[in-house]
Amino acid sequence: MGIEANLKKEGINVIEELDKIKVNTIAKNVAQKIVAAFPSLDLKLGEIFIRLAQIKMYYAEVPKGFSEANYFYKNSSIYINHEIPEEEIEKYVMHECIHYLQERKDKSGFLLRLGLCDLTQYKVHGLALNEAAVQLATAKAFKEEKDNVKYYGITFNTISPMCYPIICNLINQMAYVTGEEALFDSTFNANDNFKNVFIEKTSEKAFYELESNFDKILKYEENLIKLNNKLEITDNLNSSANKKKLKIKNDIQKTFMDSQRIIIEGYFDKAFKNIINLEQVENYRRSLYNFKDLVGFVDGKDEFNEYYIKAMSKLEAKYNELEEGNLEDSEEVVNLPAERKNKIVLFFQTIKKFLFKSGEEYRKEEN
Repeated sequence: MGIEANLKKEGINVIEELDKIKVNTIAKNVAQKIVAAFPSLDLKLGEIFIRLAQIKMYYAEVPKGFSEANYFYKNSSIYINHEIPEEEIEKYVMHECIHYLQERKDKSGFLLRLGLCDLTQYKVHGLALNEAAVQLATAKAFKEEKDNVKYYGITFNTISPMCYPIICNLINQMAYVTGEEALFDSTFNANDNFKNVFIEKTSEKAFYELESNFDKILKYEENLIKLNNKLEITDNLNSSANKKKLKIKNDIQKTFMDSQRIIIEGYFDKAFKNIINLEQVENYRRSLYNFKDLVGFVDGKDEFNEYYIKAMSKLEAKYNELEEGNLEDSEEVVNLPAERKNKIVLFFQTIKKFLFKSGEEYRKEEN
């Protein structure tokens, strides 16, 4: 099937090609933002600009519910909704430019990999995971501010409130486990660094369950868009479609919460088992506490707070064991600097009072 046929199949009708000067301006501005946002990747501004300037860009009519800009790897072109104001084009094109930078093809032009997405196996792996990573990178490149939003009954913070907010939040939680450098290294350089680090910190089972859940969430949201379009045509009088819509929203909420649980339990349960000294007790406590800023909450449910309370209770018992020298590495406990010991002792002197705070008080607690 040719490019034109593919485009028509997707409902995209080309209007005109952007002139070279406009493409070069977009390429320069996008390249500058990417290089500035990810200094640890050691990206070269000149190289990024030259690559992006090679992309063909077109104004086009796109179907309702589609992205405002779409990248087609078969002809290395970006199709931009002609209704987008000119001053906002870079905002939408950035995501597609990152897709272009992350693709890896063989000599015949066959796409092998797209960042976190592996296309070499019998089944495509990591497509939604990669979309989340690219959008998170896009939001960081534009220095977007954190916003508190509510979707599908889930309240959470995100720097991408309008585009892939649910999976962006989850990929951000995963990046907390691996470190952002590992995530964006794999996003731009199309390697397994992020995957391997996450598996090391949690488990292989956790990673693949999350990969599958990301795909599910995107599929649910796609179905929701189709239903919303149908309901607009029928003036919201289709009760069967409305019931399906509610079910999809509930499915998204459940998949999100299941995914969040996998991340929390996979990472913090394993980290707890590896605690062998008082320094690690404090590091664990701080790491778990700071994670609260990333999690999503559903009204009437506070699963993270419940997990935190149980973890702190176990941590107190672990601390007591370490202080009494009951664990093998008690020498490390003895050698811990006095000021560090005092801080940890003070922490556990107040822990019981903290444990009985309400969920609302807990969420308002500052670092």
